[in-house]
Amino acid sequence: MFGLRSSKETTEHTGSYYAASVKQPTNYAALTGEVHADVCVIGGGFTGTNTALELAERGYKVVLIEQNRIGWGASGRNGGQIIGGIGHSHERFRKWIGEEGVRSLYEMGVECVEIIRERVAKYEIDCDLKWGYADVAIKPRHLKAFEEEIEWREKHGYKHQLNMVDKQEMQSSYVNSDSYLGALINTTGYGHLNPLKLCIGEARAAESLGAQIFEQSRVTKIEKGDTVTVHTDQGRVKAKFVVTAGNAHMGKLVPKLAKYILPATSCVVATEPLGELATKLMPADLAVCDPNTALDYFRLSEDGRMLFGGLANYTGLEPKDLEGTIYKRMIKVFPELTGKRIDYGWSGNMGIGINRLPQLGRLEDNIYYIQAYSGHGVAPTHMTARITAEAIDGQASRHDVFAKVKHMPWPGGRVIGRAGMAMGMAYYKMLDAL
Repeated sequence: MFGLRSSKETTEHTGSYYAASVKQPTNYAALTGEVHADVCVIGGGFTGTNTALELAERGYKVVLIEQNRIGWGASGRNGGQIIGGIGHSHERFRKWIGEEGVRSLYEMGVECVEIIRERVAKYEIDCDLKWGYADVAIKPRHLKAFEEEIEWREKHGYKHQLNMVDKQEMQSSYVNSDSYLGALINTTGYGHLNPLKLCIGEARAAESLGAQIFEQSRVTKIEKGDTVTVHTDQGRVKAKFVVTAGNAHMGKLVPKLAKYILPATSCVVATEPLGELATKLMPADLAVCDPNTALDYFRLSEDGRMLFGGLANYTGLEPKDLEGTIYKRMIKVFPELTGKRIDYGWSGNMGIGINRLPQLGRLEDNIYYIQAYSGHGVAPTHMTARITAEAIDGQASRHDVFAKVKHMPWPGGRVIGRAGMAMGMAYYKMLDAL
């Protein structure tokens, strides 16, 4: 029932449905020798490619360095759900950023989705983009929370229509599952796509504007100075500015940043194409998330497969039986999928910060960093890239909103931090069950 898959990581893409669906994969050369740029961006995921694109649109000479392939990490492996919002519970940060900062975070959480909408249209990126999203309710309290969200968003001028539907309407028109009590539907504001296709398309858009892109180029050292030198295994880049955008895959390249981020793993499977059953289970072809801490998320692929994800853990390691475990969760939601073949199964690491707000700032006047999306990065990466490009271009007001927030390092480093996070997750799973 399960397709063949190698779990061994290489510098090429993992064995995902996304990688298999890309018709023209990237094959940029490795960096050799010395090149010069206004800005060197480290990391070829959504953050890095969009920072390069934003800067190239502003006329900067940009070099983008990726140690594997464009979209190799979480950007090319995630659930493909376009969900707005940046971070969680913005009121917690009021003491650092004030009322204006809280409002700015909300507005940027709306804008991040619109960046994707505009970017796909402007550069004609083929990434299987579709609009429509549902938050589904497991407990009555979730329905109440959805009602409060509608009221709050209307108060803040959200322009997309949000609708509450009961179980009967949800099953007939949106998500045909007996697992949920109802849903909050956003038909035009949120959506889904093939994230690897989007990331590759954005990299090619940056290249079309003059950005130089190098793959298979591991950064070994960043040498500070008025001109920063970024060293790789076979070459180096001299640049006026550097942006580190490797997130969970930065390793110990910048030890000061490593202690603020914890790699965690999430997993996805793709079934065989489902034919008419796909429409029966998901009549509106939208993306879905449940409200649990260790949530399930799912949607249909362009060719009618069920893409079902979840199983977040904080070891940073792939589970031994990825497909089997996700399969059990999937058929609990959709018993009709019992016996359907799993063609692809894969995992990826995401960067978790303690307060769940993306971490942006400067290591030096000319070295910027962006990291820690905490599992919610498809749209927010586009926003953090934009405001970092704005800061380099001399407009730092929105960047400073993030830079003012104080972040805590993981107590005891990654080993103890993972244990603490696991305990915290166990606590919130207990609350989810109540």
